[in-house]
Amino acid sequence: MTAVHTTDAAVPTNSSAPRRAAPDGAPRRRGGAFDQALPYLLLAPAVVAILWLIGWPVLSVVITSFRKLNLRELTRGEVVWTGLDNYTKILGDPEFWAIAIRTVVFTAIVVAASVVAGLLIALLMRQISPFVRILLQVAMLLAWAMPLLAATTVYQWIFDQQYGILNKTLVKLGFDSFAGFSWFSTGTSTLAVIGLLIVWQAIPFLAFSLYAGAIGIPKDQYEAAGIDGASAWQTFRSVTWPELRPLLLMVTFLSMLWDFKVFAQIWAMKKGGPDGGSTTLPVYQYLEGISKSHFGVAAAVSVVMVALLALLTFQYLRRLVRSQEGAL
Repeated sequence: MTAVHTTDAAVPTNSSAPRRAAPDGAPRRRGGAFDQALPYLLLAPAVVAILWLIGWPVLSVVITSFRKLNLRELTRGEVVWTGLDNYTKILGDPEFWAIAIRTVVFTAIVVAASVVAGLLIALLMRQISPFVRILLQVAMLLAWAMPLLAATTVYQWIFDQQYGILNKTLVKLGFDSFAGFSWFSTGTSTLAVIGLLIVWQAIPFLAFSLYAGAIGIPKDQYEAAGIDGASAWQTFRSVTWPELRPLLLMVTFLSMLWDFKVFAQIWAMKKGGPDGGSTTLPVYQYLEGISKSHFGVAAAVSVVMVALLALLTFQYLRRLVRSQEGAL
């Protein structure tokens, strides 16, 4: 019996074996049309939701600003186009410009005080002991967690003319002129109290945000500055400030957005009084739209507020666009 020997060809069966690379210049296979459109299809639901939840309300406000929409037109379903009459009415009203200037000045002071106080507390938390830092952070968290109306009520009691703890404390310290002193007799003093309340509520967010940025600065930079004999101010200017500047610009921008449209604290404190002395643009918009049922005028005030806010934040928006273009 003759043995028959067969030899099988060595065929690699491992799927992970390296494949031959395509020669240079050979056309490569591209994905189909569906593969190219897949990222846009995945983004489409989010884009539609954003346009519906944000884009449509904004467009509706702009359209309403060109209409006469009082309570009569609203109940009857009438559409009365007035063109630029609503804008002419508010821009030609001296009271509107006084309120607009008051709002801008109030926002600038509150934002500056909030950011400076938050920065100082953030730098302080780097220097104090861990135990004291934890106590400070817990206190700020409790202040941050307090509801707006509750905090406003507390400040009303603190600055009360007859029973306020502030007046009683000042009298015991020898300032007898503060006995029965009214902190809400003028619009300026009322806005000062409201501004102090807003600063107190804003400090926790700013302090925690800036502290997070401060602890991210490498310690060797401070050691190098100390070796060079830099003072505390020189160290802050050459090490801390350059590292915190982008974060500081961002929180300043956010503070401007929030403080410019503050309504709850002002309305709950004195409803824009006394005699409209603490009325800001959000309160003015509420009075026109809700109290007087002039919804078209209120919509025009909203559009002007957005334009004014965009003008105030133009510098930051330009830097933001430039940074995005640089990233691309």
